Amino acid sequence: MFDLIVKGGTLPDGKVADIGITGEKISAIGRLDAAQAGQIVDAAGDLVSPPFVDPHFHMDATLSYGLPRINASGTLLEGIGLWGELKQVMTQDDVIERALKYCDWAASMGLLAIRSHVDTCDDRLLGVEALLEVRNQVKDYIDLQLVAFPQDGFYRDPTARANTIRALDMGVDVVGGIPHFERSMADGAASVTELCEIAAKRGLQVDMHCDETDDPMSRHIETLAFETQRLGLQGRVAGSHLTSMHSMDNYYVSKLLPLIAEAQINAIPNPLINIVLQGRHDTYPKRRGLTRVKEMLAMGINVGWGQDCVLDPWYSLGTADMLDVAFMGLHVAQMTSPEDMRTCFDMVTVNNAKTMGLTDYGLRVGTKASLVILDASNPVEALRLRAARLCVIAKGRVISQTPRGDAALSIAGRPPMSRRRHTPGGDG
Repeated sequence: MFDLIVKGGTLPDGKVADIGITGEKISAIGRLDAAQAGQIVDAAGDLVSPPFVDPHFHMDATLSYGLPRINASGTLLEGIGLWGELKQVMTQDDVIERALKYCDWAASMGLLAIRSHVDTCDDRLLGVEALLEVRNQVKDYIDLQLVAFPQDGFYRDPTARANTIRALDMGVDVVGGIPHFERSMADGAASVTELCEIAAKRGLQVDMHCDETDDPMSRHIETLAFETQRLGLQGRVAGSHLTSMHSMDNYYVSKLLPLIAEAQINAIPNPLINIVLQGRHDTYPKRRGLTRVKEMLAMGINVGWGQDCVLDPWYSLGTADMLDVAFMGLHVAQMTSPEDMRTCFDMVTVNNAKTMGLTDYGLRVGTKASLVILDASNPVEALRLRAARLCVIAKGRVISQTPRGDAALSIAGRPPMSRRRHTPGGDG
């Protein structure tokens, strides 16, 4: 007797199977025709996937677009300045309310694991306290990791170092940094070293905003790779953005990529944000700032797409939909072969789960029973359609359901219903 059975779903590898759930765990995968369950969800050939994962987000700023004003230039630096203004007027209750609303959106989109940076350049640590409370409130359905992020520079801001350590003492999960925003390249490199040492001493993961700039001489990822190996942090470190690599010369990149691979650093490009923020000083040709995704994947580096922002000082759009992120990413990275598109789906599921260190993740017996049923037949179709999440299950419990998006037609001589699903040689 199972608590819940998902019947007849198509797994990402193309196999059709039933999934039996007992309590919060997957307890069986296969043919469960004769099995009984307290609840049955009929997937009817729809794609059943592990939940979506976002390894790079800013939840303390989300849904604040227009407060206290709009980013008129659309640049990263104005966004940082605007965020500084917002920090002076926002309240803890405001941050909690906005973050919980975003988590509602995420739950409805099957986004059940999020790593959020939280600004530690605020002596009140208001955002830290707020997101620690949010982490506790959503723990039954969303795995929320928090990164201690000295937004204004670990050394550049006079109290950032002490506040970042305070945030870690309060229970923040990951050590963050922003070396390219320090006053000098030397300070940036030194910040990488000290922050990695703090993480190593505490047994924590590291996630650096690394070289989010069009400057090809911003090369802090090289220092991050070195410190990762020196301190034995392999597999526990992520370099986020890495946009300067878009502008670097090919010879240097040919040296850099093997260093990243040797250090087992995870890479997190954020396509929606970086193609909007980067290249603002260019005329034409105009750079779009996406790092070298295909080249890193070819080197065996774990790469996953990040959302970064939704309706905040840096980005005026967004819906908590990781398929939107992957859809944009595959266009900008020109990953349009069937194999590449399938990889893009992995980049918002299993690759990102690896970056976050989620060991209890995936469609396997014994893992956490969190999954999503999509109105698509396979991962590539899910990307093409940004498919509706027909059912979202978190830790064995159905938390969201959405009807199919079929359209009713009134056209002479045509079918009464239209579906955008399509199987070559069939009717989808």
